[in-house]
Amino acid sequence: MSQTALPAVNAIVGPYPASLPVSAGALAVTMTTADASNGNSFVTTGTEILLIQNTDSSAHTVTISSVAINGRTGDITTYSVPANSIAAFSFRGGLQGWQQSNGNVNLATSSALIYFGVIRPSS
Repeated sequence: MSQTALPAVNAIVGPYPASLPVSAGALAVTMTTADASNGNSFVTTGTEILLIQNTDSSAHTVTISSVAINGRTGDITTYSVPANSIAAFSFRGGLQGWQQSNGNVNLATSSALIYFGVIRPSS
């Protein structure tokens, strides 16, 4: 089965919003339930910040799959996200080692109580 695609939030407000006051919902980031069976992925441009939210009262794990560079991989394997917390990972430093051949970043998790949010700032 193919992985479930995650949407990216493209419009981030700040530091000088065009219209004030900032309207309700304008700062919201859409969080998407993880697909614990098939995994998730998102198209990457190298500007994304991945948010990982654990909504459970127990810790759950997330894996970010890497791509071999000079024969070496560097997966973030079964990273434990504490109960009721949010973790973040930035791809802004570069895609080398993370972007799969199809242009995606691949994610896996141990629970559907994990939510992902992909922020793609415009600058």
